Amino acid sequence: MDDAGKYDAVVVGSGPNGLAAAITLQQVGVRVLLLEAKGTVGGGMRTAELTLPGFHHDVCSAVHPMGVASPFLRSLPLREFGLEYIHPEVLTAHPFDDGTAAVLYRSLDRTASELGTDGCAYRALLRPLVENWPQIDSHILGPMLKIPEHPFALAAFGLKSLQSGRQAAARFHTREARGLWAGITAHSMIPLENLTSSAIAFVLTIAGHRGGWPIPKGGSQSIADAMARYFQSLGGTIRTDMEVKTLGDLPNARAVLFDTSPQQLLQICGDELSALYRWQLKRHRYGMGVFKVDWALSEPAPFLAEAARKAGTVHLGGTFNEIADGERRVWRGGHPEKPFVLFAQQSIFDVSRAPAGQHTGWAYCHVPNGSSENMSEAITDQVERFAPGFRDTIRAVHTFNTADMEGYNANYIGGDINGGVVNIAQLFNRPALRPSPYRTSAKGLYICSASTPPGGGVHGMCGHYAARQALTDIF
Repeated sequence: MDDAGKYDAVVVGSGPNGLAAAITLQQVGVRVLLLEAKGTVGGGMRTAELTLPGFHHDVCSAVHPMGVASPFLRSLPLREFGLEYIHPEVLTAHPFDDGTAAVLYRSLDRTASELGTDGCAYRALLRPLVENWPQIDSHILGPMLKIPEHPFALAAFGLKSLQSGRQAAARFHTREARGLWAGITAHSMIPLENLTSSAIAFVLTIAGHRGGWPIPKGGSQSIADAMARYFQSLGGTIRTDMEVKTLGDLPNARAVLFDTSPQQLLQICGDELSALYRWQLKRHRYGMGVFKVDWALSEPAPFLAEAARKAGTVHLGGTFNEIADGERRVWRGGHPEKPFVLFAQQSIFDVSRAPAGQHTGWAYCHVPNGSSENMSEAITDQVERFAPGFRDTIRAVHTFNTADMEGYNANYIGGDINGGVVNIAQLFNRPALRPSPYRTSAKGLYICSASTPPGGGVHGMCGHYAARQALTDIF
């Protein structure tokens, strides 16, 4: 690539973290080239007509609590560049077989009041964390090995989040509170008995009570497009359809930041890395994969529970024990007959997602990493279980197995959309145990993907902190 001397830094990959890294550098005058292998920017933030013309489906990320919780994304003027969030009244509903549902609202008190006898326990567990979140959000959503500004608030969060989901759920006695907690905890993609499985549940619940679980109008692509427009307004350069296979594919630059998995980093520049660092990257453990289904629907899913019909996100899995048993089975290499399903229904709130009077459905379940099992019927059965007649609304179906997910985004090794297991073993050494998780062993080369702290999700914090490290080291 003949761009000698034109750029100070190159960012490889345009997911939320690649875009965040590019923006952070460009904001202070570093000349940045952002490269993307696909035809559009976005990584996990893309929207496409996967089923029928006029039906716009989010390919990966769909609902964005971390988009509004992220200190970095909140600092950007993305609304000026076309981003608009839609806030469902019901953040998530957790239906049961009798037609009732537990509900997460933005209001902590309203959520607690509908949990009956567990309302007081819910308030006691969550209120201090929600109130203290502004003091610790940058620490939790960033490198953990640093001195905290508010150690007591951080310790309060840490002591709770290091628990397993089952330990945290022991505070509750009702089916409703335990089920609601199980559904949110299952986002961790590790067994609910494992230490730290509560961490993501706490972050998502706190984010919901502080800022909601919003849906970007027009699809998740609108987040990527707004970030790209802002980056270009600062003077940044984007090139798509540019797959990077070796360092020789890049122009000379003082810093290169990789929004890639450790596996891709090894393939691109392994010869430049130390033997110890290569060994550490090879040991990075990837987690559960996902099997995803998108539907074109003639009408919304006919959930029995009224709250589920109003929810942006619906967690389908029944009781705490049912979800815990299913997730444990996936972790051990199995495929539950009744998997835990994350279901989103964006078109109820955003009419741009489907032709007039019609709708979209979005769902996935967890499967073993690299699984080739077709879970389409099992997922559809779970929706039908809580929304009888759902099958009759289906006009067209599109599926992604784990190989399809990795083919769509090379960072999703074996279908793992989180960039690696988020367990206690990889909480501090993600992807390697180093003073800075973003530095590689080679000068000027950095990793800024979801395989670095704080991990998966559309928040951009991995890229932001990696860029700040590069600024400290080089610029």
